[in-house]
Amino acid sequence: MDKTKDSGIKWIGKIPKNWKVLPIKSGFLYQKLVAGDSHEKYPRLTLAKAGVLERPKYDGNGQSPANYSTYQIVPEGEFVFNLMGLEQDSDYRRVGIPPKDGLLSSGYVRLDHTPNVVFNRFALYYFLDLEARRIFNSYGTGIRSTLNGSQLVKIPMIFPPISEQQRIAKFLDEKTALIDDIIIDTKKTIEVLKSYKQSIITEIVTKGLNSSETLVPSGVEWIGDSPKEWNKFTIGQLFEQIRQKNTGMIETNLLSLSYGRIKKRDINSGEGLLPESFEGYNIIEKDDIVLRMTDLQNDKKSLRQGISEERGIITSAYITIRSTKKVCSRFVYYQLFGFDVNKGYYGMGSGVRQSVNWNDVKKLPLMLPSFELQNQIADFLDRKTAQIDTLITEKENVISEYENYKKSMIYEYVTGKKRVEGYES
Repeated sequence: MDKTKDSGIKWIGKIPKNWKVLPIKSGFLYQKLVAGDSHEKYPRLTLAKAGVLERPKYDGNGQSPANYSTYQIVPEGEFVFNLMGLEQDSDYRRVGIPPKDGLLSSGYVRLDHTPNVVFNRFALYYFLDLEARRIFNSYGTGIRSTLNGSQLVKIPMIFPPISEQQRIAKFLDEKTALIDDIIIDTKKTIEVLKSYKQSIITEIVTKGLNSSETLVPSGVEWIGDSPKEWNKFTIGQLFEQIRQKNTGMIETNLLSLSYGRIKKRDINSGEGLLPESFEGYNIIEKDDIVLRMTDLQNDKKSLRQGISEERGIITSAYITIRSTKKVCSRFVYYQLFGFDVNKGYYGMGSGVRQSVNWNDVKKLPLMLPSFELQNQIADFLDRKTAQIDTLITEKENVISEYENYKKSMIYEYVTGKKRVEGYES
């Protein structure tokens, strides 16, 4: 005999016969309590990827209000939802449970659960499943696809018996904790590999391949000592800035710079707020170096230069340079990489946004060996970094597989496709 029934909801499917499907409001109360004069009694909270976290009230980044009287009070153990801008199909965290009483912007939705109907940890997993499968998105309305509290509480929810909710939550707490530990360890391994890659590049582009070389002071602070046969140049002595506009849309191979790599992009994709016209983009050629020198004060992690492997177009907001002398652009790219990871660019910027222009870039010093040795070093680093990048990709794939497994497991148990031991009948 079939022990399941049709839930009547396409994105839920079949559920155990003794489970109920009711609107969220059957187990939750939607309310909003504005802090008013009591705002000073509570900490500021934020909904981040890791959940609901405490955040400094005045963190100096210009995004803090004068006071928090218009913020709402959210209680420990209840639910908060960020259901604004659902059209942004991203990895934003949409739901969380505050670890303490605190303040959140009035744009968040607060739901308080009914304890004899809903076990809050089970409900959290249920809502995380809706987040992962973009179910909230399908209910969003308006230009920005937003859900308010009144709309949210009408969405269907599964209500197993409360004892089974508790058993499911306990099971998922244990299993997801194990998965999260593996993911954390794997991320640490990735960071070790990235650091190893950075150290190899920095060492070899400043000291060479031969450890027995005689080293002398280079006169360049971040390089320190370098082989005595190497010579000092500036970027401006070897490169020129390229500003060849894509007038008439003669080139459609769209490229972008991301974390030290120049990658292809789909020119017809709406992802990433692409412009209507690409005529203002720069045409670049193979071995051109592209530098992203804007907003240095806001980003101290991203790698800021890439070297093109093909002809294409890239935003003119970046600085593109091309060699004018006999020089290996790949070697220069790697030396600039070493300069970057030593945070060299962050002392160069001017103005509030700390932007750097070509006049700044062309003064940057380089230490270069012979042209033949430049190519040898670049070839070695190409091979070595490719090996490390392969290992990093493998680790990233492991993370992706575990994250997908975790999402699948949550879905299967909160919808009754799999049952926790003791509730099979």
